Amino acid sequence: MTLFEIKEAITMALAALKANKMRSFLTVLGVLVGVTSVIGMVSIIQGLNNSMAKQIESLGSDTIYVTRFDIGIQLGRRSEEERKRKPITFEDAIAVREFCPSIGEVSPQNWGPGPKVIKFGKEEVTNFELSGVMPEYEVVNNNFIAEGRFFTDADINYHADVVVLGADLAEKIFPFMDPIGKEVKLGGENFSPRKFTVIGVMEERPNLLDENMNNYVLLPYWTYMQLYPDEKELLLVARPESPELMSKAIDEITELMRIRRAVPPEKPNDFAVSTQDDLMEVYHQITGAIYLVMVVISSIGLMVGGVGVMNIMLVSVTERTREIGIRKAIGAKKRNIIWQFLIEAMTLSGTGGILGIIIGLLLSQLIGAVTPLPASVSLPWVIIGFSVAVGVGLVFGIYPAYRAAKVDPIVSLRYE
Repeated sequence: MTLFEIKEAITMALAALKANKMRSFLTVLGVLVGVTSVIGMVSIIQGLNNSMAKQIESLGSDTIYVTRFDIGIQLGRRSEEERKRKPITFEDAIAVREFCPSIGEVSPQNWGPGPKVIKFGKEEVTNFELSGVMPEYEVVNNNFIAEGRFFTDADINYHADVVVLGADLAEKIFPFMDPIGKEVKLGGENFSPRKFTVIGVMEERPNLLDENMNNYVLLPYWTYMQLYPDEKELLLVARPESPELMSKAIDEITELMRIRRAVPPEKPNDFAVSTQDDLMEVYHQITGAIYLVMVVISSIGLMVGGVGVMNIMLVSVTERTREIGIRKAIGAKKRNIIWQFLIEAMTLSGTGGILGIIIGLLLSQLIGAVTPLPASVSLPWVIIGFSVAVGVGLVFGIYPAYRAAKVDPIVSLRYE
């Protein structure tokens, strides 16, 4: 087709849309819903991806995590082999520090189970995370003190009754005063309330989705072990001497842990050594499932929209039988008729796609404004959404177009 014929077909399609507004809207509604769901959900997922990437980057790109179980999505019960695995212990952390030359800092970290409460005067918080840490915690977690000081070796060795608070928890307990030097009462399910002196407040970190990353209490490791003497398992966090030694450090930790845990050469690891990339991979597994749901939902909408486009184009063929006959009588070929109706179908579905893109973007921005879910506009997906909408018109417009092309011009001219 010539450029003029394409322009004419688009103009006729837009005129038909304008002349039959309600019919046209109902026709493209399925396409609109399908594209809206794609653009809206992709914008939110893209925003979550960006947020997650920033959050994980804030942990440090050269951080190594040693855990009992592999990091990932757990479906159902763990296998018998996993349940029998030995915990990661404080002695493992000491061994890594002594026998892994590429490791710069190591921080064993534990966390208290069960209900807990922290009080100061009338202020009280019951929902927070309690952890026992070493002085190296700041460096390996890339999370530093904002007020006061962090734990020293003396605090660890002498089981000092001191605490460091997360930024938000400090704000809740001490809304109108400086927390440094104040005494708080800390109690839990397994220990009676006792007094601790606040020596520091950590810097504020960005929240991860709707999870508050600043609502925690840190204790010196051996002070924590006094409160939870049975909690032997911990998370081991390490950092190499330099980013260039990352791969070598992982190999050293893996080899050492296999020796310490007596893993036979032919057996796989009964522990996990993970990095920032592994954390992102877990997140991508989650968003992959969301993408799958999105594809199913949008496919249903696009299928319904495609059937609507095909039906309206069949009606259009019937209504314009005489017009088709005239065009054939003055020399129009079958391919001209086919392309005319295909372009009209693509214009119809493309209009629904444009409306879907606009509504999807507005919807994602609205969700980002009223909920903790971030939203980020993705130009490639906008292009994909429009292309799919136009493709629906192309696919579902083929049958009406061929039906129009096969109309007998003699019969068409007699059609009223």
